[in-house]
Amino acid sequence: MASAIALFSYHLLVFVITLLVPAIAQVNTNVSVGSALFATDDNSTWTSPSGDFSFGFRHFPGQQDQFLLAIWFAKIPDETIVWSANRDYPAARESKVELNTVGQLVLKAPGGWELWRSSNNENPQVSNGAMLDTGNFVITSTNSSILWNSFDKPTDTILPTQVLGSGSSLFSSMSKKNFGVGKFQLRFRQQNISNSSYDLILNQIAVYTQNTYGAYYTEHNASELIMDKSGYLLVKNSLGGISNLSSEGEVLRTESDSYYRATLDFNGVLRLHTRPKNFTGNQTWSIIRGPCGYNSICSLRAYGEPECQCAPGFSLLDVNNKYSGCKQDDVSYMNECNEMGTVISEDQFEILEMENADWPLTAYELLQPTTEFECKKSCLHDCYCAVVIFQDPKYNNGMGRCWKKRLPLSNGRYNRNTVDRKALFKILKLNSSSQNPTNPDPGHRKQDQAISILAVLLVAISLLVFCFWQEKLPNFYRTLHTKNLDMNLLELERAAILTEWAYECYNRGKVERLVENDEEAISDIYWVKKLVMVAIWCVQDVPLLRPSMREVTHVLEGILEISAPPCPFLYSLTSEAEKSSMGFSNNMWISTNLNYYKSFILILLNGICDMDWVKKQVMVAIWCAQVVPLLRPSMREVTHMLEGILEILHPHVLFSTVQRSKLKSHPWDFQIIL
Repeated sequence: MASAIALFSYHLLVFVITLLVPAIAQVNTNVSVGSALFATDDNSTWTSPSGDFSFGFRHFPGQQDQFLLAIWFAKIPDETIVWSANRDYPAARESKVELNTVGQLVLKAPGGWELWRSSNNENPQVSNGAMLDTGNFVITSTNSSILWNSFDKPTDTILPTQVLGSGSSLFSSMSKKNFGVGKFQLRFRQQNISNSSYDLILNQIAVYTQNTYGAYYTEHNASELIMDKSGYLLVKNSLGGISNLSSEGEVLRTESDSYYRATLDFNGVLRLHTRPKNFTGNQTWSIIRGPCGYNSICSLRAYGEPECQCAPGFSLLDVNNKYSGCKQDDVSYMNECNEMGTVISEDQFEILEMENADWPLTAYELLQPTTEFECKKSCLHDCYCAVVIFQDPKYNNGMGRCWKKRLPLSNGRYNRNTVDRKALFKILKLNSSSQNPTNPDPGHRKQDQAISILAVLLVAISLLVFCFWQEKLPNFYRTLHTKNLDMNLLELERAAILTEWAYECYNRGKVERLVENDEEAISDIYWVKKLVMVAIWCVQDVPLLRPSMREVTHVLEGILEISAPPCPFLYSLTSEAEKSSMGFSNNMWISTNLNYYKSFILILLNGICDMDWVKKQVMVAIWCAQVVPLLRPSMREVTHMLEGILEILHPHVLFSTVQRSKLKSHPWDFQIIL
């Protein structure tokens, strides 16, 4: 009897211990108030109960003494980061993060000054913090309510069970190894002020000003973005319906055997990744491609079974496996591209259309508003473009949209009922393969040469102007009170005369005078005239009249028509004698001696630049040229000052009192010398 009681007691004790061990383990993962971690090499962390996730300091890539406060996958070799705090500014060695008594995580530098805190709300009823198995770090109160959690403040990653609402955003990283805030954003945008509905969009942002550009992907009437436990990306709409952003029919592993994450990558693409938990060898993260693989289209047959087809111009990698993905039938089209990434001859290609098809989330450029013709033309012209997705204006409030996509294509889908877009594929014509793409006709060679020459000329002119002003302008100011003024602006005078002479040649229909001894150029005077016209547009005094580099390229390639340029100067800068020596004689405004040069500089600065802008540039330049290194601003501060984020303080004087008095007393005071 006694032995039976002893045996029962033993089993009861084992049972109780078995129940207590998980509870004890769970308690040990909690972070008590006052707990702290330090940025050191011993890498102490707060870890989730399963050990899947850790919270603590990680070495900033390539920096031994800089650390990032982060959450990461703890059981995989590369320890992929899923969340970080104060991501633009790494913490120094010996920095500390602490859970304080009012429910805040506070990051402090070694000197004690604060770098970051999790929330501005104070709650003295804080209980503890905890790193959960979902990858979410939470701070709870004594009544178990959540005071703060990392899922509500995402960086560039979303994890299973995480929900992004209308107040949440994802920001891409600067690069693969730089975790700072990049130039792409996923966010919810309110449709209009009077409407509470939102759209889920992807857009580009200005890194320092945070100004947003137009969306290049939109999911209409979206209220939440959700990643479920199985790794599916779901969008909940305002009516409660749910759509799947992952490929239709996509078959994922179960939650128990794989890790999942979705990231807004540094190149602006939203990607879904998976990785087996029981990895072997050099297993890495894989991009989920859907059941059909790359460059293929997935549609649903009866009972939800996926049907895979290759896109036009592609064929199966493995004819015995329809899920293997597809390869391009003819890759020689890359030989049709020049060094600028544009197509040498668009006539080598044709467009094949496919209604109700799309490859979402992989566009590298969005054109809107646009037409179907312009959409096709843009893809034919672009070497990197394999397919464009066109949305008819009737589906988008009268505005046509065009998404340009490069290879490989992923997550292709086809559905007559839900996809309101058309895929336009660029493929080589059947008779184009036999042609020799490496020997384009002479017209194309001249076109490429013209573009290259113009690009070099524009860069050279920019460098010359920059170098001249950097070298000559200080000397010019120092010698204003001398009689050597003519020598200071001799180069600018010659450049002005040359520019006006070129315009006079064009205006009088005598462009051939610019290339008198070049027989090849004279034989193709049409190209010379077009080059001169483009060049005159590029040197206009009024900045708004100057074309962009894209417009210049399109003009030279015949995509855009070029109109007759006006005179590039607000005033004529050459004297009658100088014009007579060039073969011209007409009554135009003349300026001599000091007034000549003063007017020229005023035209150059007032015509080309806003004077407030000039003053801002000079103030920043003076700060950057300070003799004492500690007074010079960092590059980030310079950028912030130029963009108006930081106020530009009055800089220290670089000139002596005597020099300043001489400059100030001179009638050439442009209110620039500070």
